[in-house]
Amino acid sequence: MRSEALSPSVFKSKAGLKIGYGVLYAVLTIVAALQLLPLVWLFLFSLKNNQEVFNLPPLSLPTHFRWENYEKVWSAGNISVYFLNSVWITVAASALTIILGSLTTFAMTRMKWKGSSLALGLFMVAMMIPVHSTLIPLFSIFNKVGLTDNPLSLILSYVAFNMPITIMIMLGFYYALPREVEEAAVMDGCSVNRLFFQIVLPMTSSVIATTGIINMIYNWNEFIFVNTFISSDSHKTLTVGVQNFIGQYTTDWGSIGATLMISILPILVMFLFLSNRIVEGIAAGSVKG
Repeated sequence: MRSEALSPSVFKSKAGLKIGYGVLYAVLTIVAALQLLPLVWLFLFSLKNNQEVFNLPPLSLPTHFRWENYEKVWSAGNISVYFLNSVWITVAASALTIILGSLTTFAMTRMKWKGSSLALGLFMVAMMIPVHSTLIPLFSIFNKVGLTDNPLSLILSYVAFNMPITIMIMLGFYYALPREVEEAAVMDGCSVNRLFFQIVLPMTSSVIATTGIINMIYNWNEFIFVNTFISSDSHKTLTVGVQNFIGQYTTDWGSIGATLMISILPILVMFLFLSNRIVEGIAAGSVKG
């Protein structure tokens, strides 16, 4: 067989495609470097003393790497207690939100009952309620039932405010689940509880990972509720504990930087390892049918 020569237009299109990809990768590399600059600045900031913070350029290396800033905030600054509080409160609130959100979404998408549309509408309306407008009513309620200065007040608040966005993300994924699997399980005598926990819940692992990461990021970085409801040091989290290094006359900026670096690392590591699951869950939940 006689081979046909490729036309010049084909070579031009391939060359143009390679140039386009090259420009795209260059732009993405520059954007990624710009995104990393604040982290680099904060890391260098955490290894300086007050004089170096104000006298040296922002991205300059310290004259001496002061790793003792991390040791000081972890032991003397009580950051270890705040860190553990942030971990268990974040995990507890996120797990409770995911379980309740999954149950609610399953009931709205797989069961026929009066008021399901109204319930869904109420959850969506709740997304428009500003957090600041609820501080005084919530504080009054928690004060009456004895939950002020109690981690349970934080967990309940986080669950209430994260439920709408959790349900909204899960809705699209649940609508896309094939009903044939559930119908076959029901025909085999599967109860509703077994249907949800043994069949539906494992099928939604990707969207659970997505909502879990979103909930953890919000709960870990939350400040307003902790600052309003918690007063004792034994229940404070990292976001509020950083204020310990801000004095009336002096401020230890290096220790503040070390505290912020410690607070960023867990979320950063979790996001790096589970970022693919976030994209997978959002993409799967964005298509119905």
